[in-house]
Amino acid sequence: MRRARPVPPLARRLGLLGGLSPTRFLQRHWQKQPLLVRQAFPGFVDPLTPDELAGLACEPEVESRLVMERGPSRRWQLFHGPQDPRRLRRLPRSRWTLLVQEVDKHLPAVAALLEPFDFVPRWRLDDVMVSFAPRGGTVGPHVDSYDVFLVQGRGRRRWQVGARGPADFRPGLDLRILKRFRPEAEWLLEPGDMLYVPPGVAHHGVSLEDSLTYSVGFRAPSRVDVLLRVLERVVNGTDGERRYEDPDLRPAARPGEIGPDALRRLRSVVEAETSRVMSADFARLMGELLTEPKGPPPRPLGRRRPRPAARPSSAAAARPCCSSTAARTSCCPSWRGWPRW
Repeated sequence: MRRARPVPPLARRLGLLGGLSPTRFLQRHWQKQPLLVRQAFPGFVDPLTPDELAGLACEPEVESRLVMERGPSRRWQLFHGPQDPRRLRRLPRSRWTLLVQEVDKHLPAVAALLEPFDFVPRWRLDDVMVSFAPRGGTVGPHVDSYDVFLVQGRGRRRWQVGARGPADFRPGLDLRILKRFRPEAEWLLEPGDMLYVPPGVAHHGVSLEDSLTYSVGFRAPSRVDVLLRVLERVVNGTDGERRYEDPDLRPAARPGEIGPDALRRLRSVVEAETSRVMSADFARLMGELLTEPKGPPPRPLGRRRPRPAARPSSAAAARPCCSSTAARTSCCPSWRGWPRW
């Protein structure tokens, strides 16, 4: 029996990016314009089922959101996790979406989706969010502040993409839904297809049937975050007892004025203190900021479909979890599977 030859990394990336090399993709599309790739993942097989995703959403260690376009008390109602299995069982047949963050940190099979994207620096990676939606399920037209690759799993979703521009949101909603959305392009994604959406580009996805979408997101720190971290280190490393000094003070010609000599001295204080951080400590400081986890490390939840050579973690061995054989053995013991609508 012949063993299949592994796909070379470059060939895999060319297929992932629709025939573009990583360099060409970054030049043409990265943070510039969307890119649709048909069969970026040919023969794609979902690494988890909707039942297993719901089981994860019920776990207190897992961040999740349930969006109901027609909620029990208002439109576009948002429910944060852990999700209540009873609420999930009572959901209507359409017009809602279940989103689970950082699934890659809980399931190695989902983390494997990240391997083809290693042409982007790893510190830019945020997570793989997985969403499940029935027919008509959507979170409304919106914009994201990060780069995202939308990989379609089971089912189909229609994606519309608009233009960049100032975001104006509908007031009084749990979600940041655009007040006005004018699509400029529209695509129907099927299993294995992928859509790249740059930050700030308006987009709107609607499920045509029960579907799973894997959102590979890449984070970027805001300028405020960068400045705050630098200023925090400057302040913490500065002698708080040391005061403004002006031993070369001259008689004031205009007593009510903060003169140029005083401003020069103050500017030199700021430059001296910030240069200390910017020169010796800046690389370490940015490394801390850019690799800082969003929250406490997740508790291992085990493997859904262990690879033949894989050894289950001690936590997985002690606590069977997320079995693919039956919904009742999912991560949430009280979860019994989606209703038969």
